[in-house]
Amino acid sequence: MLLLVLFASCRSTRLLEADQALVTKVEIDGIDPQFAEGAQAYIPPALRPNSRINLFIYNLANARKGRYRTTNIRNVGEPPHILDSALVDFSTQQIARYLLSKGYFNATVDQDIIRRGKRAHLHFHVVPGEPFTLRQVDVDIADTALVRLYAERLSATSPIKPGSRYDADSLVAERERLYYLMRQRGYYDYLRQYMRVDVDSTLQRNQADVRLIVDNPEGRTGHTQFHIDSSFVVIKHDRAELNQPVPDKTEWEGQLAFEDYTGRFRAAPIARYLFHRQGDTYNANLENLTYDRLYELNGFRNVKINYEKVDSNRLNVYYELVPRPYMGNQIEGEYTFNAGMSGFNIGNTFTHRNLFGGLEQLEVKLRYGVLFDSRLSGGLLDRVFNNDFQIGVNITVPRLITPFAVPPVGRSGLPRTVFSANIQAFDQRQTYSNRYFSGTLSYNWFDTRYKQHNLTPIVLEYRYGRLNSEFAQDLIDNGFLLYVRSNNRAYFGLGSQYAYTVNAARLSRLENFLYFRGAVDLSGNLLGLAGTVIDFKRNVDGEREILGVPYLQYAKVETDIRYYRYLGGDRQLVVRLNPGVAIPYGNNSSLLIFEKSFFGGGMNGIRAWQARTLGPGNYNRKVLDPGLRLNLRNLDQLGEIKLEGNIEYRFKLVDDIFGAKLKAATFADFGNIWRFNENELNPGGEFKFDRFLGQMAIGAGAGLRFDLDYFVVRLDAGVKVRDPQFDGAQQWVISEFFNNRAFKEQYRLTNAPDRYHFVQYNFGIGMPF
Repeated sequence: MLLLVLFASCRSTRLLEADQALVTKVEIDGIDPQFAEGAQAYIPPALRPNSRINLFIYNLANARKGRYRTTNIRNVGEPPHILDSALVDFSTQQIARYLLSKGYFNATVDQDIIRRGKRAHLHFHVVPGEPFTLRQVDVDIADTALVRLYAERLSATSPIKPGSRYDADSLVAERERLYYLMRQRGYYDYLRQYMRVDVDSTLQRNQADVRLIVDNPEGRTGHTQFHIDSSFVVIKHDRAELNQPVPDKTEWEGQLAFEDYTGRFRAAPIARYLFHRQGDTYNANLENLTYDRLYELNGFRNVKINYEKVDSNRLNVYYELVPRPYMGNQIEGEYTFNAGMSGFNIGNTFTHRNLFGGLEQLEVKLRYGVLFDSRLSGGLLDRVFNNDFQIGVNITVPRLITPFAVPPVGRSGLPRTVFSANIQAFDQRQTYSNRYFSGTLSYNWFDTRYKQHNLTPIVLEYRYGRLNSEFAQDLIDNGFLLYVRSNNRAYFGLGSQYAYTVNAARLSRLENFLYFRGAVDLSGNLLGLAGTVIDFKRNVDGEREILGVPYLQYAKVETDIRYYRYLGGDRQLVVRLNPGVAIPYGNNSSLLIFEKSFFGGGMNGIRAWQARTLGPGNYNRKVLDPGLRLNLRNLDQLGEIKLEGNIEYRFKLVDDIFGAKLKAATFADFGNIWRFNENELNPGGEFKFDRFLGQMAIGAGAGLRFDLDYFVVRLDAGVKVRDPQFDGAQQWVISEFFNNRAFKEQYRLTNAPDRYHFVQYNFGIGMPF
């Protein structure tokens, strides 16, 4: 890419006419740094330097016989920004007007154009002078009710105060603040135009007086506060032939007229999220809140809220709803390839958006995945390394279904009750098979707009996992009996989960904020308590059993803390820390089950390692027999303790490339996983306070993000810097990066069939965190 940029810069002017010049540099000097970015925005895009890559693409696509095409111009890349003296003059005037709006009434702006061959540099020289400050601020509101409202709600926080710098944007912001306050307090027909501003800048010593004037409607002595009289809901298809000829009319709590021309909806679930009630004062916030909740119900394609004046101070509300298709089906697939193994996943999702007439959503997911190992002999079916079949059923109800009354929680977000059931059948070649069932009851609600709770009081699990008999015997022969017992068995789990999340709604914004997510997962406590009074049957390992299988007991806690720092433009710095710990105890105190264990590496973690190939601790797979190294892949590198951190700097490369914004990131990742206790399976994998820092893996890299607004396509390349599977100074594997052939050959001799990869590529949808 660097060579491409250099080449593009050398060839960027070759197609221009002799009298044309490409704008390659624009500078504004003499201006206060806090206004520099704002002043730059007043220079038209056609007068700013081109993106070299985009210009190169445009030149490549539109060059013809040493000149630009005049017909059949291909709309790719970015056309050259040619010097235009009229645009330069216009920019000079616009910068001066911008400074005037910021209180620099005596500012002067000069321009200087420097041409060097077919390139032009533009310099705007600013002499700002002293800014004007406000000497006196008067507020003249004709309506006495508004005088009190303004004094109580806006006056103390207003940026327009004596002694402050004059700023036209602050005056506009004050008008907006008053407008929204009026709309929140019932003044339905209040307009922005009722507020105007008089400015007297003829005073001495660079001072100005400001007078804020709020007029009454013409011919009236004050503004009218409106109240809600009646509400009407009409549900219709957008295609008239689909509507029923005579709708059912229902009165809900005496204040809602409900007309459903589709015959599919009940009134109560919809009325629950219509926040304007009879007798309420009109409030624009409640109107916007109603829009949000009705769309979040995921059952309506179009929502319109209209108001009609009944008399001088009463409104009727009309809700016009157009439903989405009741059922939908989606098929998706993906192809995977890594380290000589390839495969595919295919899934089908069926959705019903109004199962019982209350906008309950049914979702049925089917998924099948298969992975082939090219190193195995035989035909295609003989090379199947693993295959995975899953089916899941979810029913989502847009309210909290509880055996006791709960206060309304719909104002900050749509509450949901989710019933879920999942079945999985997984088989790995000559190693392992697993049959898994889970059923859950979950509650999701918002405490405030940015604080979310997820409570799952019932988590029911059943697993029947079996190791291949020959593989299990091989493990036993090599001293891994404990591992065989922990995986070659069935279990039953009954537990609860809870997660608390702050600022998840801000993740797509460019601003400063702290994100937090804390999760607790408990299992077996009720069964353990019951075991004190009930004599459960025990198996040969002394584990209590229920329904013929041992039950789980463990506690798992994980937190995700991130700090997002906005650096202006499209630049952002993200710092993340992700620790976790899982403690098996009681009925299964030996090892944590596979599904609840932590792993290192992957596209959203330490990206220089493939998922489940890092750690635990200093563990190196060379201690295993070669046959075990092949069959234990992704099964032996798990842990009960996790500490992971990331630092990522994000920025924009190109505004428009094939319809997407091309963004980039540089990153550094660190961390590892550990086991609580030393065991034969993972020598060196136990956690010790005096040495865990010396077992940290470090990776660094860069990536590209194609931002299509509605989703992001991501490609990251991570390079191993420090690898804890080695000893001492050998951990700094980055020193072998340019001598990697000999290093990789030595690794192959000790760790075959594993191969060492300094660079790990990760392809994904969405940001890593």
